[in-house]
Amino acid sequence: MESANQTASVTEFVLLGLSAHPKLEKTFFVLILLMYLVILLGNGVLVLVTVSDSRLHTPMYFFLGNLSFLDICYTTSSVPLILDSFLTPRKTIPSSACAVQMFLSFAMGATECVLLGMMAFDRYVAICNPLRYPVVMSKAAYVPMAVSSWVAGSAASMVQTSLAMRLPFCGDNIINHFTCEILAVLKLACADISINVISMGVTNVIFLAVPVLFIFVSYVFIVATILRIPSAEGRKKAFSTCSAHLTVVVVFYGTILFMYGKPKSKDPQGTDKQDLPGKLISLFYGVVTPMLNPIIYSLRNKDVKAAVRNLVSQRRFSQ
Repeated sequence: MESANQTASVTEFVLLGLSAHPKLEKTFFVLILLMYLVILLGNGVLVLVTVSDSRLHTPMYFFLGNLSFLDICYTTSSVPLILDSFLTPRKTIPSSACAVQMFLSFAMGATECVLLGMMAFDRYVAICNPLRYPVVMSKAAYVPMAVSSWVAGSAASMVQTSLAMRLPFCGDNIINHFTCEILAVLKLACADISINVISMGVTNVIFLAVPVLFIFVSYVFIVATILRIPSAEGRKKAFSTCSAHLTVVVVFYGTILFMYGKPKSKDPQGTDKQDLPGKLISLFYGVVTPMLNPIIYSLRNKDVKAAVRNLVSQRRFSQ
C-alpha cells in the first residue's frame, strides 16, 4: 500500500535537457527546429511520391515510404518536446504524457530495426534471385512484411513501457535527458528493476542483434553475387541498388552502438555528470539520422529524382 502511495505521488517528471548549458539552448533550438522542418519536408515528399507515382509502386519504394513515414512519426514524438524544453525554464512533463512519449519513440525505433531488415531481404532477393523477385516479393508478401514490422515494434514498446511505468518512483523525478528515454526513467525507480533489465535484454537481442545479423548475412550473399558479375558496369549498377540502404543501416546502427555502448553517468542530479557529449549524440540519433535518410535515398536514385521533378512540375502546372 505504501509503494502505491509513493508511485501515485510522482505525477510529473523533470527533464534536465541542457539546463546546465543555458547559452546552448537557444542555439540548439534554432538548429533542431530547422532540422525538424527539413525532416518533415524531405520525408513528406518521399511518402508523397512513393504513393502518387505509379513507377515507384514496387517493394523497395513501398518500404522506403514506410521508412520515411516512420521517421516523421519518430521525430514528432520527441522533437516538439525537446524544442519546448529549450524555451521553458522548468522543463516538466506529466507522467501520463511521459509514458505516451516513451511508447511512441521506443515503438518507432524498434519498428525501424525490423523494417531495415525487411529492406535488406528485398535487396537480397532482387540481386541474388532476380528471376524469382516478382514471385517472392509480390504485394501479398511485402505488405504483410511491413505491417508485421509496425506490429512487432508496437508490441515490444507496449511491454517495455508498461513494465517501466508500473515501477514505484519515490520522489526522485529528474530525468537526465531531453525526453522520457526508457533507460533514463528506469534509473529513477526505487524498486528492483531486474525484470526490466532482462526484458530489455531480450528485446535488444530480437530487435537489434537479430536484424543486424540478418542484414550482415544478406549483404555477404549480395556482395558475393555482385563480385561474380563479369562486367564492371553491371557490378556498379547492382551495387547502386543497395548502396543507399547500406548507408542508412550504417548510420542508424552505428549511432545506436556509439550512443549506448559508452558508460553513462549514474547521478541524474549532478550537473558535473550530465554527460553533454552523450546528450548531443542522442540528438544526432533522434534528429540528424531521419534528416539524412531522404537525402541518402534521393542523391543517387534516378527514379526518386524523376518522381520528385514530376511532382513539382504537376504542382506548377496546376497553379
